[in-house]
Amino acid sequence: MLTNHHNRIEQVAREDLVMFINACLACTGQREFYDDAYGQRVSIDFLHDYILGNYRLLYARTLAAGVNHFNQAQIILKLLATGKDTLPEHRQEEGALIAHALNALPPQRAWGVLQQLRERRINNRRSRAIARDYLSMRRDVSFDAVKYRSKVRAIAVHAHLKLQGELGTFLFRNWTQSIYSIELFENFRQAHYSAEAIYQLPFTIAEGFAVKHKVPREVFLSRIQQQMTLGEKLRLQGAAERTNKVGINLDLASLPLTKLALYTLSLPGETRQQQRDILNQALERSAGLVLKKAPLQLGKVAAVLDCSYSSSGSSEKRRRPLGVALATHYLLQVASQEYRAFWTAPVEDVLQVRPHGQTDLATPLLAALSWGADLIIIVSDGCENSPPNGAAEVLRVYRTKLDPKLHTSIVHCNPVFNSEDFSLRNLNPTTPTVGLRDAEDLPTMLGFARFAEGSAPLSELEAYLAERVQQMLQQN
Repeated sequence: MLTNHHNRIEQVAREDLVMFINACLACTGQREFYDDAYGQRVSIDFLHDYILGNYRLLYARTLAAGVNHFNQAQIILKLLATGKDTLPEHRQEEGALIAHALNALPPQRAWGVLQQLRERRINNRRSRAIARDYLSMRRDVSFDAVKYRSKVRAIAVHAHLKLQGELGTFLFRNWTQSIYSIELFENFRQAHYSAEAIYQLPFTIAEGFAVKHKVPREVFLSRIQQQMTLGEKLRLQGAAERTNKVGINLDLASLPLTKLALYTLSLPGETRQQQRDILNQALERSAGLVLKKAPLQLGKVAAVLDCSYSSSGSSEKRRRPLGVALATHYLLQVASQEYRAFWTAPVEDVLQVRPHGQTDLATPLLAALSWGADLIIIVSDGCENSPPNGAAEVLRVYRTKLDPKLHTSIVHCNPVFNSEDFSLRNLNPTTPTVGLRDAEDLPTMLGFARFAEGSAPLSELEAYLAERVQQMLQQN
């Protein structure tokens, strides 16, 4: 009786952790095709509090599990807010995980996390130490002080940081210093009076000065591009082209795979056709770079890819599900010895794919099974409606009647979090479903799939997370 009770406790814990990690892989708290942003945020916040309260050590170790930036930020904040609950033997590891994860975040998100410490009135000794160490670790703190000036100033006050030299003067004493020896600070000072000086500043700061000096938008964009980050260029690309006044010079080779896929889908069909060879080569090259960092060697692989209308995403995540599917297609094409893609609607040219029609996963799944793949990867939000539960029935019959010994591996990758039941919609209980925000995470997710399947015990999941922690901390 006690053994059964203990096994049940372990099973619940494993299911809880798998559900949480899957949610943290896909959910970003933004609106999805079927869910609004409020529901997403309420659901994911509940999951965070539940796992933190019941499995604190494993909650902290989730930082090393490859979860997305949004959820890494939430984990850091919640751990810092509840530091008194950390067991002494876990305090050092938890602090190291927080510091490493914060340093690995994009700077705008990391500074945002530290700013939220102030907004949430989290001001314990560890949170102040984390803020101090983050500031000291920045390679170019003068750049951060200009680009994120209000945030850096607020954090310095909140954490009682002692800023030396011109950094403190720049942040707190306005223009009591007439000339700065730090070039960027001096450019910022001069930009208040000279329109020419704005082109030496970060784009988001220069943009405000351009308005102040009444610089024509097309002139400003044509001259400031060297100061733009990749993300800023992507955001402005479409708007600049629609005005027909100035184009943004975008280096396709510098784009990560999923962002490159999303950029490709944002282009008009005619443009995609004209630049087909360039885009195709860039996507293949980007997929190859992913596999250099995370090697993945596969045999005969089939991909079932969802291009139904729901893959258009939402206003906040425009075409995101379709972009993940397209990027996954290129990644698997490079990683596999033999590969075929089966879309939910006929696709003659993969670069012309667009979200349309209902979700029929059963037809491409049957084609993939008939082709005889060793591994089938399904990329879909799991909301099939043509016919409803068609793929689920195909999987049930295939597993129970045709392949009970699991000769063919099938993994469902879902880029969309379902806020109603705090999980990812699955297709069939016997088919593991994992969250996939970016195609670059696919090698990691395939390793995690065995836990989503339910056959691996809690001890194996704990060992997996512990190993990920060691790998993460050894990168320092």
